[in-house]
Amino acid sequence: MAKAIPRQKPAPEPSGLAILPWLEKRSLPIALALIAIAAIRIVSTYPETSPVWDEPGHMACGLQYLGEHVYRYESQHPPVARVMSALGPFLSGARPLDGQNQDLEGVAVMYKSGDPGHILTLMRIGILPFFLLAAWVVYLWARRHFGAATGALAAGLFTLVPTVLAHAGVATTDMPLAACLSAAFFAMLLWAEEPTWKHSVLFGLATGLAATTKFTALGYFPAAAIFALLAYLVVERPSAQTIAALAKARALPLGVAVLTGAMLIWAVYAFTFGPVSGWNMSLPAPVFFDGVRSALHHNETGHAAYLLGEISNTGWWYFFPVVLAVKTPIGWAVLALLGIAICYTKRARLVYWLPIAFSLGILLPAMTSHVNIGLRHILPIFTGLAILAAIGLTYLIERIPTAKWAGLVAAVLVAWIAISGAEAHPNYIGYFNETASDHPERVVLDSDFDWGQNTIQLARRLRELGATSVAYNEFNFTSEQLMIWPGLPNVKRIDPLTPAEGWNVISPTRWMLRRYGVPSGRQPWFPYLRPEEKVGSLWLYYIQPGSVRPTPPR
Repeated sequence: MAKAIPRQKPAPEPSGLAILPWLEKRSLPIALALIAIAAIRIVSTYPETSPVWDEPGHMACGLQYLGEHVYRYESQHPPVARVMSALGPFLSGARPLDGQNQDLEGVAVMYKSGDPGHILTLMRIGILPFFLLAAWVVYLWARRHFGAATGALAAGLFTLVPTVLAHAGVATTDMPLAACLSAAFFAMLLWAEEPTWKHSVLFGLATGLAATTKFTALGYFPAAAIFALLAYLVVERPSAQTIAALAKARALPLGVAVLTGAMLIWAVYAFTFGPVSGWNMSLPAPVFFDGVRSALHHNETGHAAYLLGEISNTGWWYFFPVVLAVKTPIGWAVLALLGIAICYTKRARLVYWLPIAFSLGILLPAMTSHVNIGLRHILPIFTGLAILAAIGLTYLIERIPTAKWAGLVAAVLVAWIAISGAEAHPNYIGYFNETASDHPERVVLDSDFDWGQNTIQLARRLRELGATSVAYNEFNFTSEQLMIWPGLPNVKRIDPLTPAEGWNVISPTRWMLRRYGVPSGRQPWFPYLRPEEKVGSLWLYYIQPGSVRPTPPR
């Protein structure tokens, strides 16, 4: 009798090949879970992050739009993001107070409510949907062109960028721009592939929404579209007849998209019609065109900025590359660069050029800007780079069966990215990678490091220290307001020439960029002393009572 042949166990599937099919089958729930985790991380920063300098003013403009159906405080930023930041406070009962200044108006509205922290949370909740939209666009775009596994990886990598989490957690216009501009570019790609009526309307709505979220979209989107078109011409090498046929087939759909976008812009500006300031003509949505004019004027005149110890009112062409290099997690940047290299090897396929085209369409125009006050101004670049990083990570996973080092490298890079971001929580605004984390104030300031976000943490630390008074200046907030919320002890204004006895708190941005109003030729006291400690970006000094000599007048 023949012996029974023992049952053979199936050979284990190579790990790299097993991971990708697993991701393919579960990409949607994985992406949704990763986005949800990031949303929880963002919301958890609300109680820890005090109002950044721009938040109250943005909310005040949106509240005026909702409460009085006018948009008069400032036209340089369009209404959509501001209205979303004001929607929660408006629904909770907040109304305009008719202040003369948008920033002071926003602060007054917060305190009139009796619970400024609650109003601040409501403001920020209005921005959270834009983060969800941006992450969803990253997933859809990557899944469509590179597969479901890469889509899940791209969404996950996008949610691990500290700068993305930072600006998704404050009520400003930057996360809305990232979401709407990315959606507009992706809608354009869908329309270019299939110029149906549905895609034409979607394209128009998305571009109109981007234009009414932040005016830099009017520079970034055309540049990204031109780079995408150039990529198509280089890769596909279409004949003149093919180009003519494609243009003819898309002429009417493009008209539908343009009309849809124009109508959405006009609707956002309440179908108004009138003269445009400084243009000597009347147009639909005149405030929109006045805002464009104001934004161009701002760029022309510049804005005081700080980089690598220098101050400039017109900026530096290398500002955004430098800040991108020091504020992007190193492991994340490595994956993005690997993704770019892989795209180059696959340059015969157009889809590999598109995330590069989108990223260049943001970075290159920004490098010509005279307003260099934060990486947030090119926040949309992280959607394109997240797809490139996911391509790099997918490549490493694919290599695992033949190169075991690839799995180790992938695991180390992902762990490095996740840990570096987790360590920054909840201070994502002040995140820097290892190249600049010891002294970030020597590299860049303002919204990249010190933007007023640490006052809540300062109040808690001063209570722990038993402080009964503090010398501290905060933008747009009075001493009385700061003592009410977030609960600072007795607040005196900083004297930059004579320190106050006890605790003094210095903002690096207000010192290095604004100099606290120190007259030319005179030096303040604090650069000569070592801070006792730091709370986020703020420097705390303790001056022993009786040790201060009055500064003689000059």
